[in-house]
Amino acid sequence: MSLKGKTLFITGASRGIGLAIALRAARDGANIAVVAKTTEPHPKLPGTIYTAAEEIKAAGGQALPIQCDIRSEGEVLAAVAQTVEFFGGIDACINNASAISLTPTLDTDMKRYDLMNQINARGTFLCSKATAPHLAKSANAHIINMAPPLDMAAKWFANHTAYTMAKFGMSMCTLGMAAEFRKQKIAVNSLWPLTTIDTAAVRNLLGGDSMAKVSRTPEILADAAYVILNRPAETTTGNFFIDEEVLRAEGVTNFDKYAHDPHASLAPDFFVPDAVIAASTTKLLPVPW
Repeated sequence: MSLKGKTLFITGASRGIGLAIALRAARDGANIAVVAKTTEPHPKLPGTIYTAAEEIKAAGGQALPIQCDIRSEGEVLAAVAQTVEFFGGIDACINNASAISLTPTLDTDMKRYDLMNQINARGTFLCSKATAPHLAKSANAHIINMAPPLDMAAKWFANHTAYTMAKFGMSMCTLGMAAEFRKQKIAVNSLWPLTTIDTAAVRNLLGGDSMAKVSRTPEILADAAYVILNRPAETTTGNFFIDEEVLRAEGVTNFDKYAHDPHASLAPDFFVPDAVIAASTTKLLPVPW
């Protein structure tokens, strides 16, 4: 497997999961379009498009930092054009950028509702649409949406209907575009973690350091995305992948390196179907839903 010379258009790549995916590809010598809004250091969030680009170059890849708000059609089209001009094409689009608010309906103001749907569902649709004509020219084209399985259970909506709608909007892009783009040989898949992932969102919104300690690192998703991107697009499309299942299929049996504490039970993530949790051999905390 190798992504040497491949060009990845990654949204939200200045930190967290997006940056981890970029760095894994960079180790092969891949080209990364770092597509994100952050150009100045944030007091609570690490990384900018420029610091990410430096990390990617240090890891062995090529990087193009692009300031872009994926809510803006004009900015997305310009980012895609800039990527194609700089690298000569696009082989993969990773729709990683996301907004979250785990609030019930009465506590969700419409500004936050709009933000989640504009970034998650609309942003994924827009970036996929904008990159598709270029992906169609690739020898092995992939779109990966960092979105959950479409497990339409009421429990996933009950406490945060707006957020679930926005995330499932990304998942619906996977379902529809996998069928729509099959003739162009563009693979479209979702990737989602079995456990919570230690990101700024988890630390800031879900429980701080205590939650981070029962989460895995973003590298597990990076390794799973790497596997998917190396699979043939024609036969790898329309899937709602779970990170651990992808890696187990590749022969990985020891996941200790992804945990802060290899002996700790881990927190299952939202939206993971009951059957997946029941089938996992990972030591998981009791589900709170």
